[in-house]
Amino acid sequence: MKPSSLALHGGPQAVTSTRPVHHRWGAEELARLTAMVDQPSLFYAKGPQCGALLEEFRRTYPLQWCMPCSSGTASLHIAVAALQLPPGSEIITSPVTDMGSVIGILYQQLVPVFADIHPHTYNLDPAAVRRAITPKTRAIMPVHLAGNPSDMDAMMAIAREHNLLVIEDCAQSWGAAYRGKPVGLFGDLACYSFNEFKHVSCGDGGIVGTNDSRYGPTLAKWGDKHYDRVTNNRNPEALSPNYRMSEPQAAVAAAQLVKLPGIIATHIRLGSRLLGHLRRLALPGFSLPEIDPRDTHSFWFCLLRFDASPYRCTREEFVAALQAEGVAAQAGYIPKPVYRYPLFQNHNFFAGHWPLREAGLTTMDYRKVSCPVAEAMLADSISLPISPALTDELIDQTAEALAKVAQHFAR
Repeated sequence: MKPSSLALHGGPQAVTSTRPVHHRWGAEELARLTAMVDQPSLFYAKGPQCGALLEEFRRTYPLQWCMPCSSGTASLHIAVAALQLPPGSEIITSPVTDMGSVIGILYQQLVPVFADIHPHTYNLDPAAVRRAITPKTRAIMPVHLAGNPSDMDAMMAIAREHNLLVIEDCAQSWGAAYRGKPVGLFGDLACYSFNEFKHVSCGDGGIVGTNDSRYGPTLAKWGDKHYDRVTNNRNPEALSPNYRMSEPQAAVAAAQLVKLPGIIATHIRLGSRLLGHLRRLALPGFSLPEIDPRDTHSFWFCLLRFDASPYRCTREEFVAALQAEGVAAQAGYIPKPVYRYPLFQNHNFFAGHWPLREAGLTTMDYRKVSCPVAEAMLADSISLPISPALTDELIDQTAEALAKVAQHFAR
């Protein structure tokens, strides 16, 4: 049978189902916001909405000390600040992440060190982490990319061997589990995001938590100008930003966390359904994300790798054809590894300067950094959205579109 022509060339679209209107917020959020309006104060300290947020959070993530804050970036900055590392100390992290992972490192006058990733989990490669360790290394920040848990056994073994601290970046991994245990419960500190585009959201917000008594009692100070809201002491002993969460944000976030199990179950069902189709289709040139069967991938999105050699097109042309078929595909994830961004290439961190380097506290030169696996992955990957806004039928038709475009361009 002659294959149908691509929608890009005037043929019928493979995706014919209409995406249903998806309301992320509803009666649960409204009820909490309505109760909040009757409060005498919307301040976070001792606020009932922030209290409810922490209660809901701890149902899944039993962390004794927590600070709800203004963003996932803020949660990471608070975590880094709490470590109180001397200027020039190094923190190893992934080059495939959001800027939010490294902003706090730089603001604390520390040095992000980028280690390469595993080619199919897209998380830090333990061997690359080992190679990146220097006498100045003080911490590792694994990023559970797209909801696929990092190899935390390996990360924690490396940390113990070299006396390093571990901050888990869980911004993309609500509901993900490593060996049956929620991510964020392995390292010294854990950071989460309520950004608009995450599994659960209050527009923007975050939370940082720990069970470590060395850092827990100070978390709130590091996110609140170093004021002590327990004793009402406003005589700060250290320089801290203001990253407080407000009660309206907390009200929405708390309601979202009540829904978390159902939201995650939908992400997992849809992501697993898509990967099941792709395994069955076995399209030439496509590599699927590697997921350990003992772990739970919570599918913030699905990232595939694409080898163009079996096809008569580039990755960009393949993605354009998918988009014409009605698939919300994207070429790659971030445009380039973080160390390739202009501010890193120019060391332009503070008004055109990098005081650490100028003071001789680091010799890091990001123009010489290379993570070949990360660079290759970003150059050949295709990302597909996974969200409760999708249906089984839309997932099925997405797989059909991939097969249709692959058949058309096959050599």
